[in-house]
Amino acid sequence: MKKLDEKTVQNLERRIPELAEGAVRQAYSKTLASGRKVVEAINGQLVESHPDGSSRVLKDIHSPIPVAPGQKIIRKKP
Repeated sequence: MKKLDEKTVQNLERRIPELAEGAVRQAYSKTLASGRKVVEAINGQLVESHPDGSSRVLKDIHSPIPVAPGQKIIRKKP
C-alpha cells in the first residue's frame, strides 16, 4: 500500500464533511424510497417524515449548541 504524505492526508480530511453530507442525503432518500419513515431534527422539533411526503412533529427539542471546528465541549452530568 502506498504511503500518503501530510498534504495528501490533509486534502482527503478536508473532503470528509462533503462526503458525509452526500452519504446522509443518499441514506435519507433510500430509506424513504424503501417505504420506511425517517426521523430528523428540523427547526427545534423532532419530525417523522413519511414516504408519501407527509410528516408529523414528534416533540420539541433543545436548540443545537453551535460548535466551532476543533472545539471540545464537556457536558455536565445532571
